[in-house]
Amino acid sequence: MAYKVLLADDERIIVEGISSVIDWEALDTELVATARNGIDAYEKIVQHRPDIVISDIRMPGMDGLSLVAKVHEEYPSIKFILLSGFSEFEYARTAMQFGVKSYLLKPCNEDRITEALTGIIAELKDKKESETFIQKLRENYKKAQPYIKSQLLTEFLSTKIHSNRDLSYYQQLFDSNIDELQVRLILFRLEGDFSYEHIFAVKNIGAEIFDSPLLNTNIGELAVFLLEDEQGTDSLQEQIDQIRERLHEYYKIDTTVAISEGNHIQNARRLYLEALECLEHRFYLGEGSIITKKDILHGNPESHNDIIVDEQQISIKVKSGHVEDVCEEIDAFFQKMAEFRLGIPMTKSYCVQLYLAIVQTGDTDRMQDYLMGTSALLAMDTVQQMKDYIEARAKELTLEYYSRYKSKQSSVINKVISIVEDNFGNPDLSLKMIANEILYMNPDYLGKLFKQETGQRFSSFLTKLRIEKAVEYIQEMDDVKVVTLAEMIGFGDNPQYFSQVFKKQTGYTPSEYRKVT
Repeated sequence: MAYKVLLADDERIIVEGISSVIDWEALDTELVATARNGIDAYEKIVQHRPDIVISDIRMPGMDGLSLVAKVHEEYPSIKFILLSGFSEFEYARTAMQFGVKSYLLKPCNEDRITEALTGIIAELKDKKESETFIQKLRENYKKAQPYIKSQLLTEFLSTKIHSNRDLSYYQQLFDSNIDELQVRLILFRLEGDFSYEHIFAVKNIGAEIFDSPLLNTNIGELAVFLLEDEQGTDSLQEQIDQIRERLHEYYKIDTTVAISEGNHIQNARRLYLEALECLEHRFYLGEGSIITKKDILHGNPESHNDIIVDEQQISIKVKSGHVEDVCEEIDAFFQKMAEFRLGIPMTKSYCVQLYLAIVQTGDTDRMQDYLMGTSALLAMDTVQQMKDYIEARAKELTLEYYSRYKSKQSSVINKVISIVEDNFGNPDLSLKMIANEILYMNPDYLGKLFKQETGQRFSSFLTKLRIEKAVEYIQEMDDVKVVTLAEMIGFGDNPQYFSQVFKKQTGYTPSEYRKVT
């Protein structure tokens, strides 16, 4: 677009001469108006708003100097070229204070006017380019402001040193009054397998639900939100629940959340460290927790003296084969760990000690595999994971001992049953006789073992077997007498008692049973 020029001189010949001799188009200019006096010149300046005014100093109505002064006050960007006679040279100098950079002595030729116009046009172009550059810079800066703001606030959180000067710079940069700004920090830690896409999802969902947080970024694998502390904790809890529910709905991913106390933004670094400490207690409280400063318990350093891993006791319980007893022992241990919260390294150390006490009961040829479990334990993120791992291995070993014990017990009971089946006709057959004279075991222990394995007492088993044999004999021998039958199955010379027992077991006497069958 051409630069607009207005020409003012009270001499018609000068106006017409300059208008015709200057190649306005070649100079990238356009002569938009001419004037023959100062008042007319001012009115046309207001109307056309030219970029350059070529004016004589002496004109009727309003002289050139007054015109310059008035226009400079109202339109300071307009440039002037003054034309003056030799006698007015000193007078024209005073116009320089109003930004007049070119004055030409009359008579002046085409070249001098062209040279003056060229200089001013170059200046105007430079100014326009500079303004365009600055405007573009401001536009880019405005676009980058959210990122710059995020970076600056992130530095407040993650950098150990910052000053009031930094806060003042932030305030000027974003035209924001933060002198009394109270903030609260929220950290989201994703659980399980996740990618940056999922962290980005947390940030997007959080930006929507938290409604324009002061900071929405990630530091490492943590999604970080800095909020103005102007809402109640109940409302904040609801918003956090919404974020977690939506993330789980979309991606099936759980999160652990840390919430700092509220404080001045100048203490943002302290709030960040506080929230990180809350996340560390995820080790005790478990994945998927929402943790605040109130949930943090600091154990007594001397409390570890009260924690003793009784290796002999746990070994005995594992080898006993009683899973419930072993689990109770492990539960008691971890209840103490939860109560004392000795610190993660010390807690892991005690857990490894318990684990080693348990696996030492295992087979030596598998010990290398067991010992590799210590590395897995030390890498675990929560005390619950460690408990589950230790408990699973303890159950595995305890059940192995139970199987061995069970197998050994079954062998003894099978032998007892075999003895009974071979000797049921002996009226002196009893559990005590088998224990003392054949197996050389304690009768009471053998009785308990028999009941445990078969679900019935030895005497009941013996009676049932004898009656079953009696039924077989009745069916096989039509003419067998009750007296003979009683002797054959171990009732000796007491057929009456045999008949009573037979009827109790079958509902019939031996004679009645023969008739119905």
